[in-house]
Amino acid sequence: MSQPLPPAVFLMGPTASGKTALAVHLVERFPFEIVSVDSALVYRGMDIGTAKPDAVTLARAPHRLIDIREPGETYSAAAFRDDALAAMADITARGRVPLLVGGTMLYFRALLQGLDDLPRADTTLRAEIDAAARAQGWPALHAELARHDPATAARLAPNDAQRIGRALEIVRLTGTPMSALLARNTTRLPYEVLQLALIPSDRAVLHRRIAERFDAMLAAGLVDEVRALRARHALTPELPSMRAVGYRQAWAYLEGAIDAAALREQGIAATRQLAKRQLTWLRSWPDALRLDCLDEGLPSRVEAAVSAFLGINPLSR
Repeated sequence: MSQPLPPAVFLMGPTASGKTALAVHLVERFPFEIVSVDSALVYRGMDIGTAKPDAVTLARAPHRLIDIREPGETYSAAAFRDDALAAMADITARGRVPLLVGGTMLYFRALLQGLDDLPRADTTLRAEIDAAARAQGWPALHAELARHDPATAARLAPNDAQRIGRALEIVRLTGTPMSALLARNTTRLPYEVLQLALIPSDRAVLHRRIAERFDAMLAAGLVDEVRALRARHALTPELPSMRAVGYRQAWAYLEGAIDAAALREQGIAATRQLAKRQLTWLRSWPDALRLDCLDEGLPSRVEAAVSAFLGINPLSR
């Protein structure tokens, strides 16, 4: 008779949906340890623009996979999967439960299904794709991707250079859309997973939160943070770290390409587009328990779901 799989919980949601606060609440009520699922939080020194948990929050609820790369380095979904599985194994071995929290949906999918069927990067082909983008613009390459892999293109913004380039690279190397390769992968996560998806009942409220948070980032010194990163590291605007929402707009501002008003406007618009893509993933995510992140009773609802899943009662505070 096979042994039951160990438990894990996914807490997924768009930016500004309150994932961190809810995760900290759960850590104080259940035997959880947090693993971050965020492609920007991995970078050291990128604190303001990523809304990285502050020292007080991290003391209450430590997060794995935060501050593990320099901004000049790259970090892939495959690398995340390896790191996350190692962190989860360590947490499980100590009798705790991994709580994976974030909004990088490709990372969640890589963890659940694996990426074994995807070919390794081809530097020559990527150079050709980048040259085409310089000549035609990324929206033109996004349109090309839509002809070959509409499912992947639908999830990507027309200027998402990193992901459009990777998806086109895969199509050209294999002749098969990335979405099809991901769908047929059978490398499954060796955990029994409760998947919680935070989806706002009122998009306007989420948009207001996004604007307020971006204004707070600007007031906290986002531009100075990017200026300091540029001074300390050999960075280019094509790096994944500097393509992150907020950072690419601050970069453009420092280059004199846009003014302060455009920085704010474009930063908020890009964050809203990010949230829209995250919600597109979540609304079609299989096996997810969908919860309204604007519901005042959300903590209690999540506690009840987790308690039933783990078969234990939450600790009283």
